Amino acid sequence: MRRRGNPNWGRPVPSVLAFPTEFERLVKRLRLTPKNYSDSIELKTWCQRNKNRCYIPEVLLEKWGIEVELSYG
Repeated sequence: MRRRGNPNWGRPVPSVLAFPTEFERLVKRLRLTPKNYSDSIELKTWCQRNKNRCYIPEVLLEKWGIEVELSYG
């Protein structure tokens, strides 16, 4: 006889693996702390190049005056 229904019913949902963003990888490679983000010229240059492609904290975008194009793509 064929079993019907969801075989995973009642079991806990498996956790989703969270991978670091490109921004987080760069910050780790540059060995920056959140206090040093705005002082880094290399980070600012990267953010200007990747503003429409990668996640960048809004605080930095506002501080550096970088505007993201909403209709990009």
